Amino acid sequence: MKRVGIAILGLGVVGGGTYEILTRNREFYQKTQNVDITVESVLELRRERALSLGIPEENIAGSIEEVLANPNVDIVVEVMGGVEAARNFVTLALKSGKSVVTSNKELLSKYWHELERLARQRSVGLYYEASCVGGVPIIRTLLDGLQANRIEKMTGIINGTTNYILTRMTEDNADYANALKEAQRLGYAEANPEADVEGFDAAYKLSILSSLAFHTKVPFQKIYREGISGIQAADIRHGKELGYVLKLLAIGTNSQEGVEVRVHPAFIKADHPLAAVNNSFNAVLVHGDSVGDIMLYGRGAGAEPTGSAIVSDILFAATHSDVQYSTFKNTASAEKDVRFITDFKSAYYIRLNAVDEAGTLAKITGIFSKNGISIVELTQKGSCVEGRVPLVIVTHETREQSIKNTVAKIRAAGTLGTVEAVIRVVMG
Repeated sequence: MKRVGIAILGLGVVGGGTYEILTRNREFYQKTQNVDITVESVLELRRERALSLGIPEENIAGSIEEVLANPNVDIVVEVMGGVEAARNFVTLALKSGKSVVTSNKELLSKYWHELERLARQRSVGLYYEASCVGGVPIIRTLLDGLQANRIEKMTGIINGTTNYILTRMTEDNADYANALKEAQRLGYAEANPEADVEGFDAAYKLSILSSLAFHTKVPFQKIYREGISGIQAADIRHGKELGYVLKLLAIGTNSQEGVEVRVHPAFIKADHPLAAVNNSFNAVLVHGDSVGDIMLYGRGAGAEPTGSAIVSDILFAATHSDVQYSTFKNTASAEKDVRFITDFKSAYYIRLNAVDEAGTLAKITGIFSKNGISIVELTQKGSCVEGRVPLVIVTHETREQSIKNTVAKIRAAGTLGTVEAVIRVVMG
């Protein structure tokens, strides 16, 4: 039976979960995978944390050099978080001829090209299933399940923190601040939640997933990003009345026009497959030219779901002698012939506080018309307050720039009212 030694860098929530899965299921993997996985070394500054998990003291390393000097270590698992220290440790591991498994989506999205180049030079593996969508096997599906397809579109809820917050705002009529506090209390949101609520986390993941799906490098800098911190409870309520559910979506499309990648809040129809994905759960809807639509759903974070993805990569590395690398030119920037669409098409929900005077509505709709925007629905949400009337407008599909021009004109007029919210509506 093949014996494979593992080193784990960091015993936080995910690292601890990974250790527990490997320990608990060791005999199961021997029986089903014909491989004996042993944890030979851990790098953790909190020795008491390592000891509490049952790790022998002699297996607790004091430095990355000690870890890499261990001849029994074949695969290094990086679950430290952060970027610079992790980048340094992963670089050293690859240079020393060790395969690496990482859950670090920010590290990978920023330095994937650099790390993969080292892995190729040393003929070792770089695995990252756990970097995107927790325990949901989206990366392995793209690499080994859907390779017969040209992937034309991906739409996903790929951040559990924001999905939990929006679920609470939807189901409990909570405002953003209170929903965020509850997410922090439960451990779904960090003390500084910026990476999640402003869409950075989802953008890092979409960079990785769209690169794999479309077989071309999609740098995260190319992704349009907008978070949920400006979402108001009133808009979620109005959306529900119109038959919509609000989600933070990661959207990637690959067409003859080019590659379109964006992360932002969006209304979707209540019967959309992603509308029922609530709380901290994640899902990705993928459309292939041959298979049509498939959806992967599951927990997007947590010790054991993410640990499951890490152990899956460990087992894949341990049982496959051939190493897989990117199917595209993996460089720091996109290839020159790839066109990125920024003026994308969408329907839009717009809420205004309009001045309650004769002719105001005609002027507002006239601005929409002059910008080539057709209105699907216009409703008044409440009565006149202090000379202002709340209006909600839903448009047909139009270009992003047309909406920006329209909103700018209404605001510049100064006499028509205020634009309180602009939220995209995804019809398909």
